[in-house]
Amino acid sequence: MDKKVILITGAASGLGKTCAEYLAKKGFIVYGADRKVPACNSASSQPQVCEGVAMLHMDVTQPETIQAAVQTIIDNHGRIDVVVNNAGMGIGGAVELATPEEIALQMNVNFMGAVNVCNAVIPHLRRGGGGKIINLSSIAGVMGIPFQGFYSASKFAIEGYSETLSLELHPFKIKVVLIEPGDFATGFTAARIVSEQTKNSELYGEKFNKCLSIIEKEENGGCKPIKLAKVMHRIVRSKRPKFRYKVGNLVQTNFARAKAFIPARTYQKLLRFFYNL
Repeated sequence: MDKKVILITGAASGLGKTCAEYLAKKGFIVYGADRKVPACNSASSQPQVCEGVAMLHMDVTQPETIQAAVQTIIDNHGRIDVVVNNAGMGIGGAVELATPEEIALQMNVNFMGAVNVCNAVIPHLRRGGGGKIINLSSIAGVMGIPFQGFYSASKFAIEGYSETLSLELHPFKIKVVLIEPGDFATGFTAARIVSEQTKNSELYGEKFNKCLSIIEKEENGGCKPIKLAKVMHRIVRSKRPKFRYKVGNLVQTNFARAKAFIPARTYQKLLRFFYNL
């Protein structure tokens, strides 16, 4: 059989980069897309290949760049078998103090970015007789994380969107999978945008700074990205993947699972205790 053709967004760094390189080593045809990759001015130029991954320019908030990247893959292979919506970013700050620009940026990249990519790829998956869409959610898409409110909101949105997408695409043999990572040690922590207004706020500043230090400590001590790459490899190879995968250390993943059984008031109390609120 022909090798599966895989597109991974946000593949220039972090989880996306590790997953793309791992899948390429396993023999798949992997295209990585990222806004950090320079745009190609020549339609005939082929993407640069690094560690077996062909890198394409794509900004998930700009549909025209998505269409161009997808068309390059279709021109080269005639199909796409798997798309991984991994591109994302984080903004830390109090929900009350978030600016309209911060909210729009967070939701446009993390949520609408995945929607834009799916809209571009689904027709090709359908014409190819099926395939897989793997959407990266987060443990923060299962529980609200303090001072990461709109990051959580964007991931909760991914959850609901993916549930509906799975139902609607079932007749076309397109499987939708959610991955809910816990904390992983990547460049995500250093790249987080921090709200200066919250940081300097008399109301929230002290709590925010303490909470952010806890969050960063957990992230920097998180799992290695290869752990998630191996799970993604299993999903890509599986004929009948599960809809939802929680990936990370056992404490975090089990706590996320426990939300279904622990009373909401108790669950909130445990979160306040952990985040020193």
